[in-house]
Amino acid sequence: MQTFIAEEIEEYARQHTQAEPELLIKLIATTHELMDAPQMLTGRLEGRFLKLLVQIAQPRLVVEVGMFTGYSALSMAEGLPANGRIITCDIDPKARAVAQKAFDASPYGDMIEIRMGPAIDTLRQINAPIDFSFIDADKQGYPLYYEEIVQRTRPGGLILIDNMFLSGRVLDPRDDSARAVAKLNRTVTRDDRVENVLLTIRDGVQLIRKK
Repeated sequence: MQTFIAEEIEEYARQHTQAEPELLIKLIATTHELMDAPQMLTGRLEGRFLKLLVQIAQPRLVVEVGMFTGYSALSMAEGLPANGRIITCDIDPKARAVAQKAFDASPYGDMIEIRMGPAIDTLRQINAPIDFSFIDADKQGYPLYYEEIVQRTRPGGLILIDNMFLSGRVLDPRDDSARAVAKLNRTVTRDDRVENVLLTIRDGVQLIRKK
């Protein structure tokens, strides 16, 4: 993943963002040790951003598309109210094993429910109103995930979508993933059901509020 902020500024921001709990620091090390694509981790800056937004929004139901090893789910779980819960989706059994171990070691782990299988199927089974969601999965599926989630999100609910710059490939999309992300950026901006800001955090984060 390419970011567009000077490396020394990125590091300065990281150093001046409150550190994550020790469990998440250990999860970063475990992910780098065991997983083939550890750069998929959300990391401190975005993880603390997610936690703060959840603390502000106080959602009862959070839906995450793309769990990986559980860093972002645990970050969000820190900010949940006592009656809050997270449904997180993934298809990788190796990632699930790492995530479940971290969830079991966390005081917030019992607030997180893992649902394995295609995320689109999981989303279509959710009947309760969604208060907060985070999409960070296969990019070609983004437009479908967004539509399923926005339909189920309550008025005032928040949707965050990661990697919306796709390392700059959205500027001249030549592959299926880049075309899907560029299409979704256009869709969100023109969608009368929502208001949005495309934030220059790491690889681009769409912050969306349903009207």
